[in-house]
Amino acid sequence: MRDRQLFSGLLLILALVSLQILCYCDDQAVLYESFDEDFDGRWIVSKNGDYGGVWKHAKSEGHDDYGLLVSEKARKYGIVKELDEPLNLKDGTIVLQYEVRFQEGLECGGAYLKYLRPQEAGWTPEGFDSESPYSIMFGPDKCGATNKVHFILKHKNPKSGEYVEHHLKFPPSVPSDKLSHVYTAILKPDNEVRILVDGEEKKKANLLSGEDFEPALIPSKTIPDPEDKKPEDWDERAKIPDPNAVKPEDWDENAPMEIEDEEAEKPEGWLDDEPEEVDDPEATKPEDWDDEEDGMWEAPKIDNPKCEAAPGCGEWKRPMKRNPAYKGKWSAPMIDNPAYKGIWKPRDIPNPDYFELDRPDYEPIAAIGIEIWTMQDGILFDNMLIAKDEKVAESYRQTTWKPKFDVEKEKQKAEEEAAASADGLKSYQKVVFDLLNKVADLSFLSAYKSKITELIEKAEEQPNLTIGVLVSIVVVFFSLFIKLIFGGKKAAPAATVEKKKKPEVGESSKSEDETEKKEETAAPRKRQPRRDN
Repeated sequence: MRDRQLFSGLLLILALVSLQILCYCDDQAVLYESFDEDFDGRWIVSKNGDYGGVWKHAKSEGHDDYGLLVSEKARKYGIVKELDEPLNLKDGTIVLQYEVRFQEGLECGGAYLKYLRPQEAGWTPEGFDSESPYSIMFGPDKCGATNKVHFILKHKNPKSGEYVEHHLKFPPSVPSDKLSHVYTAILKPDNEVRILVDGEEKKKANLLSGEDFEPALIPSKTIPDPEDKKPEDWDERAKIPDPNAVKPEDWDENAPMEIEDEEAEKPEGWLDDEPEEVDDPEATKPEDWDDEEDGMWEAPKIDNPKCEAAPGCGEWKRPMKRNPAYKGKWSAPMIDNPAYKGIWKPRDIPNPDYFELDRPDYEPIAAIGIEIWTMQDGILFDNMLIAKDEKVAESYRQTTWKPKFDVEKEKQKAEEEAAASADGLKSYQKVVFDLLNKVADLSFLSAYKSKITELIEKAEEQPNLTIGVLVSIVVVFFSLFIKLIFGGKKAAPAATVEKKKKPEVGESSKSEDETEKKEETAAPRKRQPRRDN
């Protein structure tokens, strides 16, 4: 009884803890969009005429999990999800997180989100476009030389009133596979921003640092004076030609760079009267050649055969050599410029737009928008989260993203191993086919070449038959080998040849006739095969 009560108490405690965790997550999650239900009615598609891309509620490939799908190539897409109430980014930690999967890969396109300002800033969901004002833009973008996970803060300069885009320097790159990936941006109260890809920190930066953002949120205290002008007598030349230098009297600027080699002599055997090329004596005028239409026919030229054995043909000329007297154009040597003042730059003046900040003056977030132009289809957005605690984002990563990713990773690994195995088999098959084609050309297999070639062609058309075909051809070769070694060795019955007796007188003609008949009826002796030692 006591143990049962203890067990019941433990179950009650676990239930309460789980309930607290759920309540905590719900309290800390400002927005969570799983796309388990159709987005129609909850998301507003832009009616701007430029944004004709069709959004679909579709399953992620290989999963039962749904997402928001980019369904067409080469289109602009625009869609908005409004928050229940605007979110003040100045209140503690803010976490922005979502998943995206490039099911067809990503060659040129964006998959970033825009966290939009309230509509009082001058926009509507139905008219949502690239000019709609946002506070933060975050997410992957890849096209040409661009390959980055954007983090852009659009911040208002309190002096000028202008909104300026401040881009994160050296952002992380976009994963290049077709798996689901989760992107997280964490904004801390101490001005730190961290970018995570699949839960792994890829970038840490300070929002107020000029080394981390371009342009810096806090402008320079001074700027170059736009009205300052360089004085006319300002000399920026560090070196000048020596005005006192004089060209030497023996300096000949007209001397050529090369002259004839007067010491050169014509090689012995040089054929002065022979041209380097002569008419081809074997060439004949084409039968269909028309002198009036085609002009006078001339035989094509060939190298003069007489010149091949000689050192040269035609007019001999002395070779050229470098002119030792050549000095080129004279110029005065350079000396330090006594009037040199350095490179001029305008003086600095106080920057009228300078201001100081302890924290960025964030604009509140009132909606999430996807406004992209992409050449890819198959881009799937899922599990969008805005939270006030990092642990909440981590919990969602572990429960919504990680199981899918693990399944996709295992499938990718299996496909890569299968592809590697197939490549190895193809390489092996090529070696086998090349060898079999060479063997089929052997002279003693000429009677079987057509059959062997037919088997090889079948194997090339159906690679899965390679092993079977190889075995078949090996059996054929083995059979031929056995036949060559043992075939035809059985001896024919030896002919019986009676020993000739010396004929007696009077029996000579009879014996000769009988001998001739015996020789005619005797079986021919089989020729013994020649054996090479």
